[in-house]
Amino acid sequence: MAAVTRLARDATLIAWRNLLNLRRTPGSVVAALIQPVMFVLLLSYVFGGSLGGDAYRTYLMGGIFAQAVTFNAAFTALGLANDLDRGIVDRFRSLPMPPMAVILGRTLSDLTMSALTVAVTSLCGLFIGWRIAGTLPEAVLAYLLILLFAFAMSWVGATIGLTARSVEVAQSAGLIWLFPVTFLSSAFVPTATLPTALQPVADWNPVSATATALRTLFANPATDRPPPRHLAGHPRPPVRLPQHPRDHGGVHGGGGTEIPGDGTGVTGLTPPAAPAPPPGPPCSAPGPRPG
Repeated sequence: MAAVTRLARDATLIAWRNLLNLRRTPGSVVAALIQPVMFVLLLSYVFGGSLGGDAYRTYLMGGIFAQAVTFNAAFTALGLANDLDRGIVDRFRSLPMPPMAVILGRTLSDLTMSALTVAVTSLCGLFIGWRIAGTLPEAVLAYLLILLFAFAMSWVGATIGLTARSVEVAQSAGLIWLFPVTFLSSAFVPTATLPTALQPVADWNPVSATATALRTLFANPATDRPPPRHLAGHPRPPVRLPQHPRDHGGVHGGGGTEIPGDGTGVTGLTPPAAPAPPPGPPCSAPGPRPG
């Protein structure tokens, strides 16, 4: 018990030291806050109109939360590699503290940054029309799940930072895996729209599991149904147009003409033929001419 208390105390001190160092590198703080805002605005307003409008913006936010905290793992890798390169970790090892306190302190400080990122992302989601439709306990549980996932992803970043031989390598390795992991998931589109070979990978992706759980807890759409067929490149179903009443023997006749789509999402429409003019008065035969 004393060892656990000592580990928690030393990790808290190192985490506080890392947070104080953020004052010297405000660019990293700005990048961590601007990145989710950029993705929210781009995906919701540039692509959201063709993917479902307001419904897609609500669907999007669960994936944006998961993506934002996953991207923060790159800051963990970069910060830990920077401490190794400058020899700060070696100084910590010479002190009477548990070795795990250095890594735990880094992940705790980055967890604080992830909490700030989640707060900014929530405000941006409210700006685009996203709302929490569930209960208050479910919303609290959703935010706790986001922070737990962020803490887990920070350990992935810490592993990359410890194995990288330089800050440059850590920066490249810390970003190269983020895009496949976040985009090959249900964060932005349902997995049913992906190729058949990629659907099992996306279904087992932890980002997909987190995004789906967040949508469920926030009571947002969590369906994996594909988008409408005309948005997925398929033609619209044929349109059945009513024919002219003369063709059916009365005003209330049924039937119609099917006009298939052309595959571009626009269905051709043929206007009905104009009715024939009514017949004129009958012409009388001419009588005999008077003599």
